[in-house]
Amino acid sequence: MNIVKYLSELIIPLMVSTIVLNGLLNKTDVYESFVRGAKTGAKTVIGVFPTLVGLMAAVGIMRDSGLLNAIGQTVGRISEYIMVPGAVVPVMIVKLFSASAATGLVLDIFREYGTDSCEGLMASLFMCCSETLFYTVSMYCMEIKVKKTRWIIPGALFSLGIGTIVSIILCNM
Repeated sequence: MNIVKYLSELIIPLMVSTIVLNGLLNKTDVYESFVRGAKTGAKTVIGVFPTLVGLMAAVGIMRDSGLLNAIGQTVGRISEYIMVPGAVVPVMIVKLFSASAATGLVLDIFREYGTDSCEGLMASLFMCCSETLFYTVSMYCMEIKVKKTRWIIPGALFSLGIGTIVSIILCNM
């Protein structure tokens, strides 16, 4: 266990050192490349920021109005037949759009049911093996100016489905 802790503390400094060393060996202006990348990243953040704020506001409104809980309870009645507790359904819905909002819901599940409960374990597993699908796809497609997503969303939904199934199986073993 100490080896894992030691490696985890060293991994980022080693990566940064390796990148800088590689740049120096290839006679690349490392600092200039970093600044260009930071500028591009800042433009991306500024471009995505309004979408992010709107998304967070929409999730907050759905959560505070009780709509999210109503959807969770309604779908939860059906989902319990496939071993998915109703309390986890809102996490599965919100995670498609916002990881931070889904994390808030997971913390609520932890407070209400406990971290070692079926609900807590399934919510944790789902958070680990799923992605903020619509946010990620829209951000990447917007950044590289993709107009036709073709197989991106079906592929992402397929992988999300596999992650959900694995979460259910692992939690119910």
